[in-house]
Amino acid sequence: MSEKSSLPGKDRAAVAEARVRPTLEHDLSALGLRYGDPIFIRVFKESLLMELFVRNRATAKFDLFRTYPVACASGMIGPKVAEGDMQVPEGFYFVPSTAMNSNSNYHLSFNIGYPNAYDQAHHRTGSAIMVHGNCVSIGCLAMTDEKIDEIYTLCAAAHHGGQSFIPVSIFPFRMTADRLRAFAQDPNVKFWTNLKEGYDFFEKSHVPPDVSFEKGRYVFKTK
Repeated sequence: MSEKSSLPGKDRAAVAEARVRPTLEHDLSALGLRYGDPIFIRVFKESLLMELFVRNRATAKFDLFRTYPVACASGMIGPKVAEGDMQVPEGFYFVPSTAMNSNSNYHLSFNIGYPNAYDQAHHRTGSAIMVHGNCVSIGCLAMTDEKIDEIYTLCAAAHHGGQSFIPVSIFPFRMTADRLRAFAQDPNVKFWTNLKEGYDFFEKSHVPPDVSFEKGRYVFKTK
């Protein structure tokens, strides 16, 4: 752990915010975006990339603000199905303010909320799946301490600004039709086809969908 991680949680988060907020505000302003406005996070496991979007006040669309490399994510493409399988989940998750952990063993972290209703209905097990600092992963997304300072701070600022939860979508890869056809014989193709509906919804609207669970599958609607 870094020296910063030895600080009490509240102080650790405050130190992180003091370090990164000026740069974040400057870079957001350059794109016509505001610190503290709602955000949306999208992750692609195969390419180890995290995209962070911020809602544009002028358009009400979510614009890409940062792309972060994922430092470490255990497992391979495919959903998490059982405790201890070392897999990072795939699906649609939600991070309320209560899921933020400034006193993490991995500097700063937040719980994505696995297993969600879909996971539970499909008898998937596991817990404490986090986005966190450091560079080690056992089913979590490790972002390094430096990057989690920014990500955590933007999440906390959005919560403080009134966003009730941060939507986090985790995909195996970019869900294009060609990419999905390449996995036509994969046992996960039906699940991935359902994920693609949510991916396409955002690609077309640039607004995260309202995600629910009905009859064994994800359902996507306009909020």
